[in-house]
Amino acid sequence: MAKIKTSFFCQNCGAQSPKWIGKCNSCNEWNTYVEEVIEKAPKSATPFSSSSTQRAAKPHRLNEIEQKLERRINLKDPELNRVLGGGMVPGSLILFGGEPGIGKSTLLLQMAVREADKKILYISGEESEQQVGMRADRIGKENEDCYVLTETSMQNIFIQIEAVQPDILIIDSIQTMHSANIESSPGSISQIRECTAELLKYAKESGTPVFLIGHITKEGSLAGPKVLEHMVDCVLVFEGDRNHVYRLVRSVKNRFGSTNELGIYEMQGSGLKAVENPSEILISNNEENLSGIAIASTIEGVRPIMVEIQALVSTAAYGMPQRTSTGFDTKRLNMLLAVLEKRCGFKLAAKDVFLNIAGGIKVNDPAIDLGVVCAIMSSTSNIPLNSKICLAAELSLSGELRPVNRTDQRISEAEKMGFEQIILSKYCKGIDPKNYSIEIVKVGKIEDAIKAVFG
Repeated sequence: MAKIKTSFFCQNCGAQSPKWIGKCNSCNEWNTYVEEVIEKAPKSATPFSSSSTQRAAKPHRLNEIEQKLERRINLKDPELNRVLGGGMVPGSLILFGGEPGIGKSTLLLQMAVREADKKILYISGEESEQQVGMRADRIGKENEDCYVLTETSMQNIFIQIEAVQPDILIIDSIQTMHSANIESSPGSISQIRECTAELLKYAKESGTPVFLIGHITKEGSLAGPKVLEHMVDCVLVFEGDRNHVYRLVRSVKNRFGSTNELGIYEMQGSGLKAVENPSEILISNNEENLSGIAIASTIEGVRPIMVEIQALVSTAAYGMPQRTSTGFDTKRLNMLLAVLEKRCGFKLAAKDVFLNIAGGIKVNDPAIDLGVVCAIMSSTSNIPLNSKICLAAELSLSGELRPVNRTDQRISEAEKMGFEQIILSKYCKGIDPKNYSIEIVKVGKIEDAIKAVFG
């Protein structure tokens, strides 16, 4: 009998060590090494396992490589199409992660049952066929060629793949799959790496796009080795609060498109509904003007979005003032408060400042700096801003308003949403006010912007 060979793997980054060590030399995490069996069984001849014959490749000069446009599969879901970069590329491997209960399985099953002209194989390792069927009935069945398989063995899965020959393959989830080539338990570093490698080989050789649903850790990162994110072509993250109806799909990695795209869904009883105009849901339709609210323009990918910034400034009840922000970088908030105190003379050092981006989204665009400052000043002075004013400018440490990119798209979106005035940096080039019906106000310093907003 052959001796069982074992090795130690870091559960955080996937690094391997012949013996147990307390601190990982790769990611510097403590107590993450777990012993796993690495003695491989005789490989079965699955159609797309790693035992198949490797094809010989020859090197080519760069100028000899023929440039071809990627043929994309146009999905019925416009938001998923946008996040993937204009459709799904054949042979791509897509990792889809998110918190438990956020709607990952619902979104992909919804895509499967609505692609009426595609043969889709949905493989579930977490739910029974009855559970998947109940969810499909709730969503609404439109695809007669949607097959459901409850299996966790990769060898059996490839046998069914050969029989069905699907156009799209969905794995729910990769942490539940196990291969006979590795003797460790499902969900371990070795199993995730081996199963993903076999699915990657199948996707590239057959040209079939594969969706992998992945779990996340308590820190919010995708579970499994970091090499998993390097192996796949796209990494999509499903975000949102389960107590709210809106869900966001962000592209963290995309080899076939931009990583700045954002898809927005509304959770309903019949599934997830794509939100075509997110500016309408992110702005409150209050008839009364309230202090501490400003509307700013941001860009997510190629889509301009109007966001509502809410601020509350109050006297600190305790010794240390609080600085709390939701959806905005707290360090940048502290920087903007320091600029207000230094350049404009507003004493905020003894004030509690709370900031919130409405709708539960996170914004990293510096163009909302002016909106954040005006919302804070509105709450400080208890003077409401005009709800028909939109703001888009970056604030520098010197108090100067810097121009932002894609200004014309921001102006067009503000005009379409019914705003009467937009305040920009005077250093924006190529903007002709005659081309727009909205009033364009250009200012150079934060003091001038506050005068233009508050009068």
